[in-house]
Amino acid sequence: MKALSVVVPVYNEESTVAPLLDRVVQAPLPAGIEELELVAVDDGSLDGTWERLGAWRAGERGDGIPVTTRRLRHERNRGKGAALRTGFAAASGDIYLVQDADLEYDPSDYPVLLQPILDGLADVVYGSRFLGGPHRVLLFWHSVGNRFLTLVSNMFTGLNLTDMETCYKVFTADVIKRIRLVSDRFGIEPEVTAKVARLGCRVYEVPIAYHGRTYAEGKKIGWRDGVAAIWTILRFNLLAR
Repeated sequence: MKALSVVVPVYNEESTVAPLLDRVVQAPLPAGIEELELVAVDDGSLDGTWERLGAWRAGERGDGIPVTTRRLRHERNRGKGAALRTGFAAASGDIYLVQDADLEYDPSDYPVLLQPILDGLADVVYGSRFLGGPHRVLLFWHSVGNRFLTLVSNMFTGLNLTDMETCYKVFTADVIKRIRLVSDRFGIEPEVTAKVARLGCRVYEVPIAYHGRTYAEGKKIGWRDGVAAIWTILRFNLLAR
């Protein structure tokens, strides 16, 4: 039986953070998960996110699985990677699952994300937006950029991923303890991919739903992050060992 830690980096998501945390607490969990830990890290939000986190209370699950919560805060914005490092360090479960706070990713996908690890087949699971799951149709060039970065990453790691930049990444606690992450911003995605590949981890990929936002609706990642990702891929595959 396993304890699941869901790590949620949050930045300026006052309108979505409470509904998202409610969905996490009530998410379906497969047999084999006996505890749920939620670790939310406010990465120096400038809106009312921290106040929403302070007011939010976890409800009880109908299946009796106990829920514990931790709320942490960076005094200034440091980036998604820094927030994840803080969350990973605070988490105590057997399995770590990354969950964005913007409602683009659906916690109802947890069973399909967790099953390969629970079955003993995988050490790491990526949830792919490009394997046929339901998704909102928008932002063509954003999709092209994601596929290009995945291709470049695959060329160096030797993996055959379809969606390296996905939020939904699941790790055994042992994997997280064996890699040293240093990226502060969105470079965390290619960095962790390079490092799990170097470890020889068993990586699975499963289809997930995706409800993407437009930039007007609050999407944060942009073309500059894509350029930075190329440098990060080169850095952690060629220069850093």
